[in-house]
Amino acid sequence: MLGRNGFSYRSVLCKATLVGLWRDRRAAAALEFAFVVPILIGLYFMTMETSQAIEANKKTGRIASMIADLVTQQQQVTEAEIDAIMKIGGSVIQPYNRTAPSIYVTGIEITDEDTPKVKVAWSRKMINGTASDHLTAGTTTTVPEDLKVRGTFLIRGEAELDYKPVLTWNAEKKATIGLAAAFDKISMGEQYYLRPRMSQQVKCVDC
Repeated sequence: MLGRNGFSYRSVLCKATLVGLWRDRRAAAALEFAFVVPILIGLYFMTMETSQAIEANKKTGRIASMIADLVTQQQQVTEAEIDAIMKIGGSVIQPYNRTAPSIYVTGIEITDEDTPKVKVAWSRKMINGTASDHLTAGTTTTVPEDLKVRGTFLIRGEAELDYKPVLTWNAEKKATIGLAAAFDKISMGEQYYLRPRMSQQVKCVDC
């Protein structure tokens, strides 16, 4: 049906309905909430994950420092004692338990020569909770130039951790894709060099 000006009552009613919906603010808060909540949740998880990653990185460095410090307090050690120290170091990373740290401890002898050589005296490692030999005794290694003092002995403690963010969690054996694949793991690592405290060098009697 047409009105006096040629407009149908249906079109007028439709226009009035649209204008009414445009002016109706009763659901505005719900819409704003629906848009804002995902952003707030994302920011929350990003903040939480960043703080956990920073703490895990600090603990990784603490492992390397602690195991080197404990070994330097001994006059001599055995393989079993070194392994026990590394196991203690591995517990420092808790409560993070998505991956296990890799721990290495090495006794380093710097020869008393005009051109000193840096040699491995003994070396052990612990990966995924299993201890074994690391570097071969008698082989050469490297130390910072400032620590290359002839006739001295060093203990090197190392710790490495592949940090896995919550973003990468998925079902077992399921491939990680998208943004999660880009941050599948964050490699963390630290090493410390310390000198023996109780003797000129720390010998491993059965390494």
